[in-house]
Amino acid sequence: MTYVVGSERNQQRNTMSKRVARFGFRHPKLKLGGLVTGPVLWLVLAYIGSLAALLIAAFWRIDGFTTKLVHDWNLGNFRELWRRSVYRTIAVRTVGVAVAVTVIDMLIAVPMAFTMAKIMKPTRRRMAVVGVLMPLWSSYLVKSYAWRTIFIKGGVLDWVGLASPGFGISATVVLLSYLWLPYMILPIYAGFERLPNSLLEASADLGGKTLRTFRSVTLPMIKPSIIAGSIFTFSLTLGDYIAVNIVGGKSQFLGNTVYANFGSANNLPLAAALSTIPVVVMVVYLTSIRRSGALENL
Repeated sequence: MTYVVGSERNQQRNTMSKRVARFGFRHPKLKLGGLVTGPVLWLVLAYIGSLAALLIAAFWRIDGFTTKLVHDWNLGNFRELWRRSVYRTIAVRTVGVAVAVTVIDMLIAVPMAFTMAKIMKPTRRRMAVVGVLMPLWSSYLVKSYAWRTIFIKGGVLDWVGLASPGFGISATVVLLSYLWLPYMILPIYAGFERLPNSLLEASADLGGKTLRTFRSVTLPMIKPSIIAGSIFTFSLTLGDYIAVNIVGGKSQFLGNTVYANFGSANNLPLAAALSTIPVVVMVVYLTSIRRSGALENL
């Protein structure tokens, strides 16, 4: 009797599943809506909602006597950012370091990705991809403090007889370039894999030398992949605040300035106003490259 009841229940479940499947087949738009509703709601609430809250907080102020948060709508925080040159200097320094990290990673990633995609044999290629991914398996802090032991006076560089640059902007650029390099290599590697070998062979048959082939054939084909990698390195550098605290010395960047105002300074509105700078910079950057096809390579 129990077996018969269980069989009837399974049969009813199968019938219901078939009805749902047929309904989805007949109404593909409803099926698509049901699949994307959850992720879209999560995106709106968790990401766009947090950005909206950040923007709203930037228009509030801190009472000078009670140090309490006052929900008084004003542009005082943005005027403060514009009036004080130190914030402009920090913003320019952060954007400059982000550009430097992106260029360094691009110069390293292009030949590495080309070697992996076009020169290495399949077995070695897979090993190289694993090697590129391996740094991502270890903790961000472990890698950062490992580089701190390299740059510190009397550390590894001094031990092997090389002059250590110490802590500062140079150390920060090197550390961030190391941290974000895999995010530049992988998109470019994917772009080289999609590049037909016949194009390179045709360029060689027509007398094109290595540099001419790279400039006229290879670079235009992988340009979207390079831009896609730059989105990662540029945006991650703009928002980073841990690396500069570990190896940056007294250097100030947007990330650790925002962190300081959220924490010890307890100035939420000013920190929120500062946080809008990298958001605006990334919006401008993404808007300028949207027609390059780079977003399709992410």
